[in-house]
Amino acid sequence: MIDQKLENLYVIGKLRQDLPDLMESWTERSAIFRSAVDGLIDQPYGDKPREKIDLFYCGKPDAPLLVYLHGGYWQRGDKSIYSFIAKPFVEQGVDVALVGYPLCPQVSLTGLVNSVRQSLVFLFNNAKILKINADRINICGNSAGGHLVAMMLATQWPKFDSRLPPDLIKFGVPVSALYQLEPLRSTTLNEAVGLNADEARLNSPQFLSASTDAPILSAVGGAETPVFFEQLESFVQEWESESRAIEKHVEPDADHFDIIERLGDSESEIFKAVYQRLR
Repeated sequence: MIDQKLENLYVIGKLRQDLPDLMESWTERSAIFRSAVDGLIDQPYGDKPREKIDLFYCGKPDAPLLVYLHGGYWQRGDKSIYSFIAKPFVEQGVDVALVGYPLCPQVSLTGLVNSVRQSLVFLFNNAKILKINADRINICGNSAGGHLVAMMLATQWPKFDSRLPPDLIKFGVPVSALYQLEPLRSTTLNEAVGLNADEARLNSPQFLSASTDAPILSAVGGAETPVFFEQLESFVQEWESESRAIEKHVEPDADHFDIIERLGDSESEIFKAVYQRLR
């Protein structure tokens, strides 16, 4: 049964009447950027059609790598829409990888999470061929992508692949993320995702343990609905420790979509906060 209060708080696309125009603008800007930058488009990392990576190179040796995971509540969106976010990072000496992944309901959320894990395994194991730095992997994502960032930070990489170090990820940035998924079962978002109680908990980072002490910058827009602040506070309370620094960043006057726009703006507070902390 749909809980209308939760529906209004989580289904945030309904709050932006200009969302189709905004997405079209991002798509156009991203296409222009891809046509002008040194990159590798649609590099497969798995067998599924959407298991592909776009890599953009800054041209500097041993540059940090920022892996970006797009949002869309695990059921919509495409990496190609968000290439524009890579532009200011590439211009300031950072290589950027945008990861595509299969969407629900074609796969379960657990299967989707495993695809994203596979993308990081691929990047690490093929770093020399791809001309990226396997020792400087940072990860960022918005909304559902922020959830995936936290899931990657909770992954015990040597158990997933014995060739991997436990500190594969050096720095994580979940943006406007979802850390506990049970509330979504009472919204229309679950029609495609199909979470039951067990899978919702299995894929809720708040109830998992961080796999390393990599620093985390948890960001949220100042104009988000209250549930995103509540999710953030609960996550930090569970994950923060003496050895693991979790910084909180509130982007002033930004809603769930403004904060994505600002990630691609080198003058914004969130861009500077992320860029300055890349390992």
